[in-house]
Amino acid sequence: MKALVVRLDSFGDVLLAGPAVRAVAAHSTHLTMLCGPRGEPGARLLPGVDEVLVWSAPWEGVDPPPVRKADVDDLVRRLSEAAFDVALVLTSFHQSPLPTALVLRLAGIGRIGADSVDYPGSLLDVRHQRLSGRHEAEAALDTAAALGFPPPPGDDGRLRVLPSPDTVALTGNGPYVVVHPGASAPARAWSAERCAEAVALLADAGHRVVVTGGPDETDLTRRVSGGTAVDLGGRTEPRTLAGVLRTADVVVCGNTGPAHLAAAVGTPVVSLFAPVVPAERWGPYGVPSVLLGDQKAPCADSRARHCPVAGHPCLDEVTGQDVVQAVRKLLKEHA
Repeated sequence: MKALVVRLDSFGDVLLAGPAVRAVAAHSTHLTMLCGPRGEPGARLLPGVDEVLVWSAPWEGVDPPPVRKADVDDLVRRLSEAAFDVALVLTSFHQSPLPTALVLRLAGIGRIGADSVDYPGSLLDVRHQRLSGRHEAEAALDTAAALGFPPPPGDDGRLRVLPSPDTVALTGNGPYVVVHPGASAPARAWSAERCAEAVALLADAGHRVVVTGGPDETDLTRRVSGGTAVDLGGRTEPRTLAGVLRTADVVVCGNTGPAHLAAAVGTPVVSLFAPVVPAERWGPYGVPSVLLGDQKAPCADSRARHCPVAGHPCLDEVTGQDVVQAVRKLLKEHA
């Protein structure tokens, strides 16, 4: 059976789909993942994925492309030629799977399942409705099971990625703590000043610190490193970053893709979590973690990309010493 799993949003979202992907793969002869450009690197890290298709959907992302008939027709043609038997559409709790399901139906896919609050008409064969408060990874697994793809025996349902490379040449020898200061949305990022403070205090407490960041975050990582930490800003593509996070003692970061990548390689996380989305759905999954940040702040559940409250109090009232204590707690509990 040829199966298609769709997750069209970001890198971290695709990683959270991993347990559901493995469930579908266990019951299929070939599994293709359809994702957006931001999610493609995550899809290529997931066990069970045989092929990755990339498409920019007009209904996804903060800067979606315009609707072009030729683009949709091309995707319908590609999917039709692939002759999938079944498709699982995965979305966040606030997204609709129905635009995607329409395209899949036009491509002739005979059995389609998704989690949908909205009435799907003839677009879905299996309309699942998630249980309240389920983590995104669990909700995806539930939807896969509703479509007939339970987890395979022995699968613990945690996040997982393909084996990562040895990164000691980047990090140096010996234990270390990773600080990842960036985030995909400004509202989810701890300030650079607070991050730099945490790096300095972690070093004072005897920790070796490694700072990570993407190619567009090198100024930020340089500032946060402060001449004290190993600065890997712009030097780690996703597989390499997985290796850096895998051998860390603890990862300190916001609600962003590397938090889920850390969980996928089994590393504890100090989560600087802005409550613009609920932590019960988006917090680090399946690994020891400490959640920092005021989860009852006025911005809670707003899904804001830019903090609507002056001073960003939900995160910036967290201090560097709070982070040091959280790291100490995780190391003590899981020594």
